[in-house]
Amino acid sequence: MSKRESAKYKIDRRLGENIWGRPKSPVNKREYGPGQHGQRRKGKLSDFGLQLRAKQKLKGHYGDVSEKQFRKVYEEANRRKGDTSENLIGLLESRLDAIVYRAKFVPTIFAARQFVNHGHVNVNGKRTNIGSYRCKPGDVIEVREKSKQLVMVLESVALAERDVPDYIEADHNKMTATFARVPGLSDVPFAVQMEPNLVVEFYSR
Repeated sequence: MSKRESAKYKIDRRLGENIWGRPKSPVNKREYGPGQHGQRRKGKLSDFGLQLRAKQKLKGHYGDVSEKQFRKVYEEANRRKGDTSENLIGLLESRLDAIVYRAKFVPTIFAARQFVNHGHVNVNGKRTNIGSYRCKPGDVIEVREKSKQLVMVLESVALAERDVPDYIEADHNKMTATFARVPGLSDVPFAVQMEPNLVVEFYSR
């Protein structure tokens, strides 16, 4: 099972934004940071501060990916032709755990990583238990037969708080999802504004 450095709601509070759009997020009630100094007026962030915050927000959204792994994704995005910030989003959305989450098989990105790690998912008919596995357009992701009746899966599919984006073709009767295409920034249903261009600036300093 993957190691999680911090609880998801702590990430929300630290950043002061409900980055997954969850109704239970503490930010909905307390928009200030945690701790005894959380309610102090915040000074204006420097350029570096803005870039760091953008990186923390994007990294946090995908389940607080490790810094080493996140930098590797950036380096891959930078090597590819085209807009590095768009490439970065495309690579992050191609992760198996992200697709499982977007397809609504699980309620959170953290649950998606655990779900994949515990062997509940097949990719093109083969059991795959690596959350960072990179899917290609046309790949079929399926909840394994013995896992289709798990309470978490059934409840998540019925959740009305988010929709499946159009770059994933999900069939909740068969519990399958096809990764139709690699999305761009404007295609991804982020609950808050993400700024991958600032992330690129952060790493290219």
